[in-house]
Amino acid sequence: MIYSLRFRLLIAFVAIILVTIGTVYFFVSQKASGQIRELEQIRKQILISRVEAVLSRYYFTVGSWDGIQPLLQKLGELDSERIILADINGVVIVDSEGKLEGQKYETDALANPVRLPGTQIILGVFWALPAGNDLASTLGLAVAINRFLLWGALLAAGIALIITFFLARHITAPVRALTKAAQRLGQGDLSQRVEYQGKDELGKLTNTFNSMAGELERTEKLRRNMVADSAHELRTPISNIRGYLEAIRDGVVKPEPNTMDILYEETMQLSNLIDDLQDLTLADSGELKLDLQPEDIAEVIKHAVAMQAHIETRGLSILTEIPDNLPPVNIDKRRIGQVLRNLIDNAVKHTGSGGTIRVTVELLEDGIKISISDTGEGIPKADLPNIFERYYRVDPSRNRATGGSGLGLTIARRLVEAHGGTIEAQSELGKGSRFTFIIPGNNSK
Repeated sequence: MIYSLRFRLLIAFVAIILVTIGTVYFFVSQKASGQIRELEQIRKQILISRVEAVLSRYYFTVGSWDGIQPLLQKLGELDSERIILADINGVVIVDSEGKLEGQKYETDALANPVRLPGTQIILGVFWALPAGNDLASTLGLAVAINRFLLWGALLAAGIALIITFFLARHITAPVRALTKAAQRLGQGDLSQRVEYQGKDELGKLTNTFNSMAGELERTEKLRRNMVADSAHELRTPISNIRGYLEAIRDGVVKPEPNTMDILYEETMQLSNLIDDLQDLTLADSGELKLDLQPEDIAEVIKHAVAMQAHIETRGLSILTEIPDNLPPVNIDKRRIGQVLRNLIDNAVKHTGSGGTIRVTVELLEDGIKISISDTGEGIPKADLPNIFERYYRVDPSRNRATGGSGLGLTIARRLVEAHGGTIEAQSELGKGSRFTFIIPGNNSK
């Protein structure tokens, strides 16, 4: 628990709360005590001035201190103070409590010596509380304020802790959900998703996780069909070869040139499929070797187009748009030729009679862009994101008349990526498709 994010957030918040409240408490307490002492001094000065005025007026009126005891006692009770009146030598003349008359009042100095108006008499006024002194009163008030501050701080800290607890739980809830989902995802449950609609960093992380899980689920679904698709693609030519060989062995079919041509075609189909699988394996493991040389891309394209000898028999026309004086491109001639053949062959298979296939080249500042477009049937929007996946075919029946093994586009993407380039497809159903790949390099003139 002590290593959990919620616990660490709680400790961090608690530390911040305690430091903040402690700091506020300290400064407020110090300031309050100082202000209380200052106010107490002002109150004392006002009180002394008032009592001095009363005593001076009494002495000026009566001419002596006779009968002053009741008045002094009333003043002491009124202000909750003990008032002692002494002469300049410290001998007590009157005590509001009537205890020290005629005695020497021991003090370091007279408080606020007063010369009574119209006389030569100098008096000293002394103050004392029955239960202590003025400082004790001041400290008592300061302690009371500090006590209330302390209780207020504890109450605020308690409320803050409760809010912090729920806030930490709210913050860590999506993190815990992501952790559990990631654990289950690692155990093979690719259907895991996290429901969190926040727009903060956690919301972005959740969306990223959900996108990753969705992509893994989609990829796993495609890979789950890989073995079955491989078996199907291998089984078809092998079954045909086996069937013809058994027929020849049983004397049902004679080994005529036509039969041998069929067997050869099926063998080549099988060989091409094995070569494709080997290329994909090498590309996936990063072991695909490229023989990079400066090549004339125009010649590579013309050679790939020339190999489509059967294009005229299908009633198709193929056009090329290649700028003059293209600079050499650093490529593996055989592999880029394979990319072009796969893309052109794909266009031929999905373009009806009378259609047109166009190969265009555009020189970029940082590379060269080659596009193969057709006027064929197009690709449904739902299938477009998956067409570069291995064994993926728009036609689920896997009819050879509508496509090959389903590896051509996958291999084209791997070979382009091996050159450090990118490939993409654009298509509109019923209007044709356009495949574009870019080979990077400083090819500007």
